Amino acid sequence: MRVLVTGAAGFICGYLVEELLAAGHEVVGLDNFSKYGRVAKSYDGHPRYRFVEGDAKDGALLAELAEGADQVVAAAAMIGGISYFHEFAFDLLAENERILAATFEAAIRAHRAGSLRRIVVLSSSMVFESTSQFPTPEGAQLTSPPPVSTYGFQKLASEYFARGAWEQYRLPYTILRPFNCVGIGERRAVRDTDVMSGNVKLALSHVVPDLVQKVVKGQDPLHILGDGTQVRHYTYGGDLARGIRMAMESDAAVNEDFNLSTAASTTVLELAEAVWSKVHAAERPFRYVSDPPFEHDVQLRVPDVRKAREVLGFEAVTTLGQMLDEVIPWIRAELEAGRL
Repeated sequence: MRVLVTGAAGFICGYLVEELLAAGHEVVGLDNFSKYGRVAKSYDGHPRYRFVEGDAKDGALLAELAEGADQVVAAAAMIGGISYFHEFAFDLLAENERILAATFEAAIRAHRAGSLRRIVVLSSSMVFESTSQFPTPEGAQLTSPPPVSTYGFQKLASEYFARGAWEQYRLPYTILRPFNCVGIGERRAVRDTDVMSGNVKLALSHVVPDLVQKVVKGQDPLHILGDGTQVRHYTYGGDLARGIRMAMESDAAVNEDFNLSTAASTTVLELAEAVWSKVHAAERPFRYVSDPPFEHDVQLRVPDVRKAREVLGFEAVTTLGQMLDEVIPWIRAELEAGRL
């Protein structure tokens, strides 16, 4: 299978491209390095991988790259942490809509020409930002109040792009919603603003590596956002990539949507204690203070994962402890190298 991946230099796509290549697929990656700046990947020299530096809003370029592809993964987007939602509330909505429109137009054209079989949309758990149904099943995005953040609203719009393209042009789709990706390889976003958490400047968009950074730097007491009761499902990037690949390879996933997540719930306070224990062992008692949370810090994010298990045979199996065993040494090395 030949796959075009937009946003190929991004965090999740770093895992996805590697997964697709390992499974024998041919991949063309497109990115303009707008989020992290220029980055190198371990698979850049892979014989079945071709990277194209370019803008995912460039319709002519997208049409050229989509021609002959079997599937397009629409992953390019402005994305960041909760502070990013506020700082670029309009930009991420407008920019991501432009990216989506260009990507879908190229995909529709390629499908009508007879080559493209499907578009795969990487949505987000943020489409469930306002839900009160837990665990949250696929379909709740249609019955829940709309997301409050412009980011969540735009991700919901990406799903309507998929359904609209099917309804009008019969372009098959698969919608995938990753939950709280954890892994290595993320960099400080070029446009991220400086946000202090106690005496430490946050460096990344995700809570796990930023908590690790603070603990490794010796912050004591540890600063957490909110009271720590927020519930998340921290899911390993490699597991998410495997779930995306399985959906892409499955005919049963055509015109379907899936939550991709671990089944394990973890509070922010439990996460903080786990990081502290990994870094300090029994040498130092765990202490923390609560800082005011950001406006769009959702209290509960608990997915129903049965559909992905029953239809795709997908389960996220990597434990939080295993994730931390990978992330902590990587954060230490990044700090020592002065990259964070």
